[in-house]
Amino acid sequence: MIINDSNRHKGLRNQLVRTIKAKGIKDKSVLDAVSKVPRHLFMDSGFIDFAYQDKPFPIGADQTISQPYTVAFQTELLKVEPGQKILEIGTGSGYQTAILIELKAEVYSIERQKELYTKVKKFLPKVGYVPKKLVFGDGYLGLPEHASFDGIIVTAGAPFVPKPLLEQLKIGGRLVIPVGDEVQVMTVFTRTGEKKFEKHEYGDFRFVPMLKEKN
Repeated sequence: MIINDSNRHKGLRNQLVRTIKAKGIKDKSVLDAVSKVPRHLFMDSGFIDFAYQDKPFPIGADQTISQPYTVAFQTELLKVEPGQKILEIGTGSGYQTAILIELKAEVYSIERQKELYTKVKKFLPKVGYVPKKLVFGDGYLGLPEHASFDGIIVTAGAPFVPKPLLEQLKIGGRLVIPVGDEVQVMTVFTRTGEKKFEKHEYGDFRFVPMLKEKN
């Protein structure tokens, strides 16, 4: 059940959809998801007036809610289909999680910041978005006990590609991950065989770093 979502908010979301569409997002299902998820509910109250600008904002624990264009871009690259099993590395505010759920994916999500994990675990059901599994853990390890996945999306900058994530993809599955230190290259790995992957790169982005261990 979504609360505090006014016609004004819906109008601002429609404007945001036009903005990211003008920047190149083409997938109608992704655009529809952005038009439905009330981003203002995923942000600290001080930033609510800025919720539908195409910008990232702090959410606590030195993390951010990603720029809507970046969320849409990564989601479009993931090529989500209804019923697919998707692993999200970095739950954060839960906004990306909600977008994936709007796309009717079965979402498994890992958050390694205890503060954010505790907050989002309570928050997501309140606004009507319930992932299949929400885990406090190390994203570098993935979720081997729930593998394999149709898609894996990493929402933080990884200095390298974690091998467990590649191993947990189904044949035909896609890993969308920003790779690099200060600047990351958005990279997609598609598993084409037991030990074969295709790699494609999609430009430079800036993410908060993907951290190891739990905090």
